[in-house]
Amino acid sequence: MTKKILCLFLMTAIALGSLCGCGNGSGKNAGKNSVKTPVVLNEVAHSIFYAPLYVAIEEGYFAEEGIELTLVTGFGADKTMTALLTGEADIGFMGSESTIYTYKEGASDYAVNFAQLTQRAGNFLVAREPIDNFDWSMIKGKEVLGGRAGGMPEMVFEFILKKNGIDPVSDLSIDQSIDFGSTAAAFSGGQGEFTVEFEPHATSLEAKGDGFVVASLGEDSGYVPYTAFSAKKSYIEKNPEVIQAFTNALQKGMDYVQSHTSSEIAAVIAPQFEETDTATITTIVERYASQDTWKDDLVFEEDSFNLLQNILEEAGELDERVPYADLVDTAFATKAAK
Repeated sequence: MTKKILCLFLMTAIALGSLCGCGNGSGKNAGKNSVKTPVVLNEVAHSIFYAPLYVAIEEGYFAEEGIELTLVTGFGADKTMTALLTGEADIGFMGSESTIYTYKEGASDYAVNFAQLTQRAGNFLVAREPIDNFDWSMIKGKEVLGGRAGGMPEMVFEFILKKNGIDPVSDLSIDQSIDFGSTAAAFSGGQGEFTVEFEPHATSLEAKGDGFVVASLGEDSGYVPYTAFSAKKSYIEKNPEVIQAFTNALQKGMDYVQSHTSSEIAAVIAPQFEETDTATITTIVERYASQDTWKDDLVFEEDSFNLLQNILEEAGELDERVPYADLVDTAFATKAAK
C-alpha cells in the first residue's frame, strides 16, 4: 500500500513538473529550456512602427533564446532613459539621441546602443484636407502640432523643413506644448492646421475624416537611425550572453518581416494591438514596409551615427560630437546577423 502511494505521489510530481515547464515559455516557439532569464524592456512608445520587435515577442523568439521578457511602455524617450538609468529597466528602446544626451551630461555608467531597429522616421504629416501634390512650401505660415524639443520626431521634422529652405522658427508656428500621443486628439478637437503623427494615429485620423496623410517624414528625410536598443555599460559588461540572446531574438524578428507579406506580419502582431482591427494593421505595416523602414540587420553603422549627430547639431542640441566607439557596440548585432 505504501509503495502504491509513493508511486502515485511521484507520478503526480512528475506531471506537475511537466506542466510547470510548459508554462514558462511564451509565444509559438517557446523552446525547450524552461529556465528563462528575466529581462525588462522599456519601449519609448507602443507602435506598429516597431513591428519586428512584436514579431519576435509573438513568435516566441525571446523565449527560444532563454529570455522571459517583460515589456513596459515609457511614453517618451526621457521616461525610457530614466527607467534605464535607475535600474527599472534592463534594456531601453528609444531614439539614440537620448544616449548622446546622457553621455554629454557626464554619466559614468552611460547607455550604449547595441542594436538599431528602424532606419527611417515613422511619422507622417497630416493635413485637414486632402492635398494631392503636397509641397513643403505649403506649410509656410501654418500652425503645426509638433513634438518635444530635442526628440527625434521634432528634430527630423525640422531637418526636413531646413532641407526645403523653410525656417522652423520664422516661417511657421510649431506647437510643442502637447504631450506625446495626445496630438491626434488635439487635432481632432480643432487645434492646428497640420499635425505630425505616428501610426496608428495617422490612419485613425483618416478613418474618422479628421485628417489626411499628405507626406511621409520617413521618405522625405532619407535614411535616419531613428530608434535603437541600449543598455547601461555595466549591464552589457556583466551580461553579454543576455544581450546576445536578446539581439538574436530581434534578428529573427527582422528576418521575419523581410520574408513575409504585410498581411502575414499583421496577423502575427495583432495581439499587441487589440484595439486596432487587422485590416488597419495590415495597411499600416504596408505603409512602413513600402518606405523601407526596417533594416536587414541590427548593426548601427558609424555613418548612421554621424548623420544622427548632424541632425542634432542642426537642431541646436549638440555643441560637441561624441565618440561612436563609446556609444555603439556592434559586436552583438554582427554576430546575430551571421
